Amino acid sequence: MKKHRRIKISKNDSSLIRLSLPTLIWYIAFCYIPMFGILLAFKRYRLIPGKGFFYSLIMGSDWVGLSNFRYLFLNPQIGRVVRNTLGYNLVFLILGTLVPLSLALMLSFLHSKRTRSTVEIVMMLPYFLSWIIVSYFVFAFLSSDRGLINSIAGHFGAAKINYYQEPAVWPIVLTIAQLWKTSGYTMLLYYANIISIEPQLYDMAAVDGANVWQTIRHVILPHLSKVIIVMILLAIGHILSTDFGLFYQVPRNSGSIISATETIDVFVYKALMENSNYGFSAAAGLIQNVIGCILLFTADRLIKKVDPDGGVI
Repeated sequence: MKKHRRIKISKNDSSLIRLSLPTLIWYIAFCYIPMFGILLAFKRYRLIPGKGFFYSLIMGSDWVGLSNFRYLFLNPQIGRVVRNTLGYNLVFLILGTLVPLSLALMLSFLHSKRTRSTVEIVMMLPYFLSWIIVSYFVFAFLSSDRGLINSIAGHFGAAKINYYQEPAVWPIVLTIAQLWKTSGYTMLLYYANIISIEPQLYDMAAVDGANVWQTIRHVILPHLSKVIIVMILLAIGHILSTDFGLFYQVPRNSGSIISATETIDVFVYKALMENSNYGFSAAAGLIQNVIGCILLFTADRLIKKVDPDGGVI
């Protein structure tokens, strides 16, 4: 007969368990219990007066099967919305990796501590700004009457342009706004890993006659590979999700440029505001998360095939 092994919890283990309890409780309360809301995707939600959300969801809402998903896929605007979402996220994935990585590499070769500290502060400040504040910064540049760009153009005799009615410029504007706001945080993640590299490795590279580019290629980038992979995988997992504030607040909800700025999250929000269809928004969120999860695991498997030690899952 097989003997069952008793799980022994040491004193150190119990301390770690108590230490992790707040995080565990947070995940249960805000990540696992709300998963019951998945039922919204298959129901026509109706709030019963005097009853709570869960009672109304389970007892007071009718099952509609896949009608919420059907409404999503048969909507004539869904093709444009998905194209915008994927297009922006692919650009953010590429530039959101290259730009912060380049900045972190340049920062690591600065010799002045004061200059490095100044650059870190300047790059991190936009990260703490809300998208509403960023939208006012963008408006200060692009406003048709008092915007900085139009004021400079008018000084040289050029005609003023109403950028909030020109869809062609907004992919560039939104990409610049995204990189300006988020690059500082990612840059510091890369830079923190760069400064953790053992100085002996740099000394060995110098002894071997390596120049700056060779040092980056053979010393720094191999050390950063794990972090880069994690950041790419996280971005792939959210390939169908976008930052709502960027695409709703920065363009100031202008209907004239909706063809270039509307993504899935903005599209679902507008549909929710128009007809209060909670089931439709839940169906869209479920599809985003399921596809993101599949892509995440697929990308991790592909990375492991190339490098068995490269995956993170």
